[in-house]
Amino acid sequence: KARIILFSGVSMNSFSRVNYSKLNSKQKENYNFFKLASVLIDYGYYSHWLNDDWQGADVIASHMDGNTFLKIQLKGRLTFNKKYLGKDIHIAFRAANDWYLYPHDKVCNQLANVLDFQNTKSWTEGGGYDWPRLSKQTLDSLTAYKI
Repeated sequence: KARIILFSGVSMNSFSRVNYSKLNSKQKENYNFFKLASVLIDYGYYSHWLNDDWQGADVIASHMDGNTFLKIQLKGRLTFNKKYLGKDIHIAFRAANDWYLYPHDKVCNQLANVLDFQNTKSWTEGGGYDWPRLSKQTLDSLTAYKI
């Protein structure tokens, strides 16, 4: 017969889901890391959190095959940034309940003409561009990167 041992008097009935919008930025980052890790393990990737943005990455995802690894920058939205160019970075973000994981440089080049973000002040002066909301056209262009 299985027994559940509870610590500090916590019972299973006392668990309640967190309200994501009420989390601070560090809590949201941790929350998103574990959500992403739970998706990536279904594809054979072990996720490792990095405390120091090693080579631009927040996360290293290594495949079970021992031959593949991804440097991942975890974002809250679709993002392109000049500081990631040439670093072999993948960007992961969540839109609604779906996760997207895309190679930054490849998708940046593919969508530059479609979304015309490289002519914005944000890109030319700030070096980056992101979308707080995604149109159906943009989501459709990211279909291949939905995981």
